[in-house]
Amino acid sequence: MRRAQLITTYGVGSLIAIGSESFMVAGLDLWPELGPYDQVIHEHRLQQELNVRCFRLPPASDNDKYGDVPVIRFPEVQSCPGCNRLAKARFFGSTRGPAKCKECDRELVPSRFVVCCAAGHIDDFPYFRWLHKGGTPAGGNRGHDLKLKATGRSASLGDIEISCSCGVRPVTMEGSLRKGALKGISSCTGRRPWLGNVPEEHCEELPRAMQRGASGVWFSDVRSALSIPPWSEGVQKLVERNWKSLRKAPDLRERLEELELTNHPSYSVTEIIQAVEHRRQAEAGTSDSSKPALKLEEYRALTRTTEEKPGKQDFVCVPWRDEQVEAELRIDQVMRVKRLREVRVLQGFSRLAAPSAENPSRRASLYTAENPPDWLPAIEVIGEGVFLRLDTARLAGWESRADVRARVAPIDAAYRQRFARFGLAPDREITPRLVLIHTLAHSIINEWSLDSGYPTAALRERLYVSDEMAGVLIYTATSDSAGSLGGIVAQVESGNLGTSIRTAIERISWCSADPLCMESDASGTDSLNRAACHSCVLLPETSCEEFNNLLDRALLTGTPDQPDLSGIRSSA
Repeated sequence: MRRAQLITTYGVGSLIAIGSESFMVAGLDLWPELGPYDQVIHEHRLQQELNVRCFRLPPASDNDKYGDVPVIRFPEVQSCPGCNRLAKARFFGSTRGPAKCKECDRELVPSRFVVCCAAGHIDDFPYFRWLHKGGTPAGGNRGHDLKLKATGRSASLGDIEISCSCGVRPVTMEGSLRKGALKGISSCTGRRPWLGNVPEEHCEELPRAMQRGASGVWFSDVRSALSIPPWSEGVQKLVERNWKSLRKAPDLRERLEELELTNHPSYSVTEIIQAVEHRRQAEAGTSDSSKPALKLEEYRALTRTTEEKPGKQDFVCVPWRDEQVEAELRIDQVMRVKRLREVRVLQGFSRLAAPSAENPSRRASLYTAENPPDWLPAIEVIGEGVFLRLDTARLAGWESRADVRARVAPIDAAYRQRFARFGLAPDREITPRLVLIHTLAHSIINEWSLDSGYPTAALRERLYVSDEMAGVLIYTATSDSAGSLGGIVAQVESGNLGTSIRTAIERISWCSADPLCMESDASGTDSLNRAACHSCVLLPETSCEEFNNLLDRALLTGTPDQPDLSGIRSSA
């Protein structure tokens, strides 16, 4: 696995198929201690928000002394393709090496099915209770040898048969994956195998059976932040390297002399002292580290010029004037972000449904409550991007129109209903501004993936939408060799920005699923979209920070009945 995949795809609690075996990534308690060769990542705004000392790149060492990311064997239930026996691996006489049946000398096959609940618990599929209709005979499972046999006639669940030596009538797996199929048969066991031998939690959630390779078994809950001034400046990196000595020094000038930093070729003593004081204030907790505050800081940094300076820095943002774009579209500022650094941190995960703000208690923990680490796994990506800010004055007039508000009202109602299911108030109002900017970002990413050489999954959006903000950053999500046609910034510097945005809008004005797509009153997860499907504006989920929700291309292109509904064209 690549290190980045241990944050986004195969993190703690997820299942990984390797060869003919299946494993689960263990919790942070079981990871090796931070060693001298481990790469530590710092992003002070995220550290303050998540209350950790630092972040850590997932270990990847070939040296047994320093270790690698630990895994456990899961599912525990295995079947033998020779004798068809179905049991936990230890009952086959399997050792620590590849699981084999002692009698048949055949490699065991991990169970295809697991059960998960919305609280993050996971366990083996209850084959015994499924076969015996939830009953538990005297003596438990002793004297009941289960067998699993696949007829091979088709790939349907009806061709997978479970039988028992007690003589009960065999049953198939038909219907086992339906929602509510385990009601009256099995309850949630509260198991958290990724944390090791921890006690099972009491859980009243109804478990649901899933194939172990299904996407719903594990969703990453990732927090990210851009490194912006002053944290992106090279002087902060200098302070970071000497922070232990500078952190509590009573006389900074004297300590800088001891460290031989008073004659640094790139930074003056005053600049270093200011950087130390700024970091001291940040660690004292005097600044707001909430998610809206972090986004507002980034928005302000993206709307002002940050020229490249001597010394290594992580943020270079310079303006680009395009009169054609300003005249024809509601975009009043274009910024070329020639260099940016994003830190992505895995703070938890969920099962069955993607993580959301309406119920943070359903986020499964990466570690036991008794042993919280002072770090979290993270990666950093160095890339480039383009920031577009919409004209808020003209945008305000558009979003105040009754027909525009009526178009977005069903999405806002569905969003409120999603929170109401958990007895919570919604964390925000879904406004026409948000849906418009979000859909615009998707259309541009789809277009630029054709023009820049980056695949769609290698581009990401970062939305800045509130009463104070109306912008979007489109940037590279991977630091690999993609971008062979010039990259993202080149889409602006070529002078074809206006043309590419117009083409992007025209491309989604017609969808192969029309007229059903355009005339849809509700689509997507929990009816959080309107005119949006995989044939027009949906993206790979790694590219979208809203999990492909809150989209409606009608706000960009208009509809056949309301062609002037567009909120991006100045003529609207």
